[in-house]
Amino acid sequence: MALLADVLSKVLVVSKLSNHAPVRTLDGAVYLVYTRNSGAAFSVGAGATLLFTLIAAGIVVVIVRFARRLRSVAWAISLGLILGGALGNLADRIFRAPSVGRGHVVDWISAFSDDGHVWPIFNIADSAVVCGAVLAAVLALRGVELDGTRPRKAQS
Repeated sequence: MALLADVLSKVLVVSKLSNHAPVRTLDGAVYLVYTRNSGAAFSVGAGATLLFTLIAAGIVVVIVRFARRLRSVAWAISLGLILGGALGNLADRIFRAPSVGRGHVVDWISAFSDDGHVWPIFNIADSAVVCGAVLAAVLALRGVELDGTRPRKAQS
């Protein structure tokens, strides 16, 4: 679902906002603004697009390998969100201009400003990765294994 929502939203954004001024919504809490990001989150590493493409591909491979061991619904949701987000941005990096593997990610959600100066401009894939990572951290801190079990505490 995260991948589908991300891809469809980017198709709409590119077709409707490419040559359009930012759209103010929710009384200025959110602006819809088309931008292209060659870097990672917060536009870090703008010159390392190929590196981010390889990292995203590696994350996808790792999650797919872990998927065989999943028996926990919570872990499945967490890794599904991360996988969907990684694939959404990876698709941009592979298929969008300027070239294969060096494509720029379409970002379009800006919080509290129309230019990203309050909070960096992001997309649905970014949100999915963050939500999935937060859930993974909570599960790990609670000691929940991929199969849904928790290790027994040693008795003294």
